[in-house]
Amino acid sequence: MKPLTPLFVACGLAGLSMTASADDTLTIGTNNWSENIAVSHMWQQLLEKQGYDVELTTTGKSVLFSGLAQGDLDISLEVWLPNGDAQYIKPYEDRIDVHDAWFDGAQDELVVPAYLEDINTISDLKDNAERFVYQGQPTIIGIESGSAISGETENAIESYDLPLRQLNSSGPAMLAALEEAYANEEPIAVTLWQPHWAYAQYDLKALEDPKKSYGGGDDIMWMSPKGFGERHPEVTEMLDTWHMSHAQLADLMLTIENVGDPTQGAKQWIEENRDLIDEWLVDA
Repeated sequence: MKPLTPLFVACGLAGLSMTASADDTLTIGTNNWSENIAVSHMWQQLLEKQGYDVELTTTGKSVLFSGLAQGDLDISLEVWLPNGDAQYIKPYEDRIDVHDAWFDGAQDELVVPAYLEDINTISDLKDNAERFVYQGQPTIIGIESGSAISGETENAIESYDLPLRQLNSSGPAMLAALEEAYANEEPIAVTLWQPHWAYAQYDLKALEDPKKSYGGGDDIMWMSPKGFGERHPEVTEMLDTWHMSHAQLADLMLTIENVGDPTQGAKQWIEENRDLIDEWLVDA
């Protein structure tokens, strides 16, 4: 890591040096997952403080990989490896650089509220399916059908011989259903993942998965087109230095959720966590 001048260190976030040229534009590809929205808006603001013009482009999960491979996107801040996103990156692995992990121990899960004291394993759903009726059928409420967790849930339904369907919707729709059921202390099973702000908002538990239908856990890394590191060494060094704990990321996501706007929520969180932010930037 290259040392920074004392002046830069003393200035902190408010006085970041303008390392990028005025016309240097970066495009960050995002999807609609809570943690992706959170860190993308956070880094948009941090990089703009460095003098970059940063655009966020929201697209589908699979399109992120093809967009990076084709050079239409400069950065995507979330790839789950070695398990969750392996299928997406494999066709492009010779055209995409996967960089350092910024979050350790990410995990897809099948989750129920903690007040369901007798439901502790995925197998427990088999004999209690009638309690999880949604829109007339025993249901696990999921997110987008193209997501890795959707496929994992279909595997779980088959592996554990569950008499439940997966209802694919979206992240926000799944959370709305969880919020309503939780408020009324009703049974509900949803697909969720760590990190997520819902674990800070609600008392939830992940169902035990001895058959490992949801994999063995992942690290979250960031990625770019091949050669990005040589073209943008300063950005690469900052993002490689960046690391967040589950508590820090959950707090960022929950701040955004409570504020109700990702730009303003990220701005507030940055202001409240300047010491942590300065560690990422000073160490780069």
